[in-house]
This record gives sequence, structure tokens and C-alpha cells, in this order.
Amino acid sequence: MFRGLRWRLLLSYLTVMAAILGIFGAGVYVFFSQSMYSQLDKKLRTLAQAATPSFTQVKSRGSNYVNQVDIVPWRDIFNRDSQSLEWFDNRGKLLARRGTINLESSLELGFWTFPDPETNIPVRTLTISVFTDSSLDRPEGYIRASQSLEEIYTIKSQLFWVLIFGGMSTLILIGLGGFWLTRKAIEPIEASFNKLKQFTADASHELRGPVTAIKASVDVMQCHPERIHPKDAKKLSAISSATTQMGQLIGDLLFLARTDNATDVPARKRTKIALNKVLQDLVVLLEPIAQEKNITLKYELRPDIYIFGDLSQLNRLFSNLIENALQYTPSGGKVNVSLSKQNRFSLVNVEDSGIGIAPEQIPFVFDRFWRADKARTRREGGTGLGLAIASAIAQSHGGKITVTSQINKGSCFQVRIPVLAQKADI
Repeated sequence: MFRGLRWRLLLSYLTVMAAILGIFGAGVYVFFSQSMYSQLDKKLRTLAQAATPSFTQVKSRGSNYVNQVDIVPWRDIFNRDSQSLEWFDNRGKLLARRGTINLESSLELGFWTFPDPETNIPVRTLTISVFTDSSLDRPEGYIRASQSLEEIYTIKSQLFWVLIFGGMSTLILIGLGGFWLTRKAIEPIEASFNKLKQFTADASHELRGPVTAIKASVDVMQCHPERIHPKDAKKLSAISSATTQMGQLIGDLLFLARTDNATDVPARKRTKIALNKVLQDLVVLLEPIAQEKNITLKYELRPDIYIFGDLSQLNRLFSNLIENALQYTPSGGKVNVSLSKQNRFSLVNVEDSGIGIAPEQIPFVFDRFWRADKARTRREGGTGLGLAIASAIAQSHGGKITVTSQINKGSCFQVRIPVLAQKADI
């Protein structure tokens, strides 16, 4: 039980940490991407502005001027392998170009991104107007600075994989640390729970003696009614009923305590069991109770389904389910017990037309001391441990119990237990 709890806590812890790392990584990736684009825009603006003073020379001399690298003012900030500078007259006609990028797109003032026709890699451009005379209404020309985004894409890809592998490595380290932390956190709870289980087992065992003595004394007194005052007869009957129920409660608590300590049934108690025979005997045994309550008890059993388990515990499992169905089914109702096989599992359905269970209560059905009808009292019989015991027995046999129910329409408890292999050596 605590092993499963540790894994659930660890999974929750890892999920939260993975979400935090994912948000952090996405934030870092977006921040650095925006920062690189912002730096690129500043670089293009600086390059275009640095090329503005040379517009007159370019207009008069063309490419002869821009090819003179030693005299151009923008030579120290220009990278001919990834950048390009273009000069245009006021009609958009190309005057000169410096660099390897050759865009065929039309001039658009401001920042734009276009695909390079040769490499198909996106190119970031900035086009500015050039005014040699501030009194003119029209610009004398335009300058376009361009740079390939290949370098930025490469850096972004590297950053992405660094974040991915870094996050995975961090998550692995967090998982190792979280495993140790969850184990340390659960240890005090597990120790307390074990002490509580031991106390329950010890207390139940110690209480059996006094309760048995009280019950025996009351039975002896009731065997001699002539010695009992009429006014005390009802009191003795109440004491006898209370001790009987207390003995049943102690027995159930002791069984659950032992089940908690060792889930598996000892191998020496397990035998090959014909499941249809077990169910048929129980139906015959409980038929008088059903007749007394005017309830139709039917069964549909498939033969030749064998399981490997403890006969007494299986009897207790299915008798608890059938008795529970009879208890919560009103007069005139029906209880149907069926046995079938699905793949490697036997399916036992106990279906009734009783009061049903509210949807919000179904997750708590197999909790200890849970009751379908809170208005009922324990004086009507039962301890509230029947379904918890049934679930514990099913789990100890490698199976489980599920329930479906509708209010005022009834419930269906299904038990899945692995069938016995055909060639098993019993």
C-alpha cells in the first residue's frame, strides 16, 4: 500500500517539477529568441544609418564606390557573408549592392522578413528613406539593409536542444532526489500505520476472550429461564445480541489486520476450487433468507471454471456480497448471481434491484465501516466491514471487485479472479 503511495507522490512531484521546468524552459527560449531578433533589428538599423552618408557617392559612382572597402564608412560593421546593403533611387531602381543576398521583393519601408530566393532561408530587412536635403518633400532614395536568419535559427536550435537535454537531466536528478524524499516522508506515516495495525490485531485478539466469556455466561443464564426475573429477560437478550455483534466485529477487525500484514494466502491453504460449486452451495444456503424477505434469488452458473485459492475465504467473499444484496433489496425484489469467463479471468456478478448507491458514494464503497444507507443502525446487523473484507479477499487472490449502481434501481458487484491454468500442478 505504502509503496503505491510513494510512487503516486513521486509521480505528482515529478509532474509538478516537469511543468515548472517546461514553463521555465519555454520562457528562456522565448526571451532569448526575442532578444536575438531585437539585437538583429538594432544591428540592421545601425548598418543602414551608417550607409546613409555614402548615398551621394553611390548615386554618382555606383558599384565602383561600394567595392572600395577601405574608404566606405560602414566597413567595420558589415559582414558580406550574411549581410547585404542596397541603394535605390527615389523610383526604387537599384543603384548598387554590397553583399551576397539578392532579394527580388519590392521595397517596403520598415522591418520585413522575406525568403531568400536562392537558399530559401528567411532574411530580415530594414528599408529607410534617405533625405540629402531636409527641405525636400520626397526622399532622394532608399537604403535597404538585410541579414540572413540562418545564424539565429542555428542558435535557436542549439538552445532548444540544450534546454531539452538539460531539462531531462535535471528531471532525472529531481526524480532520484524525490524518490529519497518521498521515502523519508512516508517512513513516519508507515511506522504509525504499522503500530495501528498491530494495536488493532492485538486489541481484537485480547477482546475475543472477554467477549466470549460474556457470551457464554449469558447463554448459560438463558438456558435456565426459571432463574431469571421476567424484567431481566429482555436485558439478557440485549446483552446476548450485543456480544454476538461485538464478537463478529472483533473477528472482522482481526481478519483485516491479518490481511494488512500479509496479503497473500499461505500456499498450504490453497487448493483447486470449482467456483460454480461454491456459488451454488451459497445460493442454496441463503435461499431461506431470500424467501423470508420475499426476494427472488436466482443464479446462472457456468461449469468447469476453476481457481486456486482458499475455500473458506472465498465462501466469505461471496456470502458477504450475496447477504449484502439481500439486506439492501426490498421485499419483492430480485437478486441474481451469475458466473462467466472472460479471457483468463472468472467473472462473478451479484446483481440486485435494491436501494442503489449514489454516484458520489461509489468510490467509498469498499472503505471500512461504510454503509449504503446512513440512516440504518448496527442493530439491524452487520458491522460495516463486509465489503472491505470482500475486497481484501479478492485482492489476496489476485483479483478485484468493481461496482456499478443507480439509486432506487439496484447495484451490481463484479468479482474478477484469475482462473486456474489448465496444466497447473495442484
